Amino acid sequence: MDFLTLAKTRCSVREYSSKQVENDKVNIILECGRVCPTAVNYQPQVVLKITDTASLYKLKASAKTFGAPLVLVVCCDTKIAWTRKLDNKSMADIDGTIAADHMVMAAESLGLSTCWIELFRPEILRKDFNIPENLQPIAIIAIGYAAYDKKSPDRHDIERNPLSSMVVENTF
Repeated sequence: MDFLTLAKTRCSVREYSSKQVENDKVNIILECGRVCPTAVNYQPQVVLKITDTASLYKLKASAKTFGAPLVLVVCCDTKIAWTRKLDNKSMADIDGTIAADHMVMAAESLGLSTCWIELFRPEILRKDFNIPENLQPIAIIAIGYAAYDKKSPDRHDIERNPLSSMVVENTF
């Protein structure tokens, strides 16, 4: 499947079957998060992999993960992430987002479904999973097999703004 088709096929899934994600697929997904580009190649991404029933239940206090059997909490080490000297902008959130996106698209390419979760309680997450202060939680990714048929890839023709509304050529 070419990348554009993959991108159009991917959608947020909010109900998962109980089927577990195979370890070989989990390892591929994590490897894609490891090899992703990061600012100045500093590689500040750290991923908390949550699979056991007790931890998935505990996660409910900080985020809704829709019954996914695999959840990845993508964090970045703010002490390692590169900071742009001109304006002191840390790239931690950007590097973490790149890692999360690579893992989401890898999961889709393996026949899995995902939901990118940004609505979470970082302090509860930090406390319940002993996340060190230098690690900034960036995103939670629910992963598993969809419990329903996913939306049509053709939905983008209707649901998305046209390309012309996004692209400005040469100058504003």
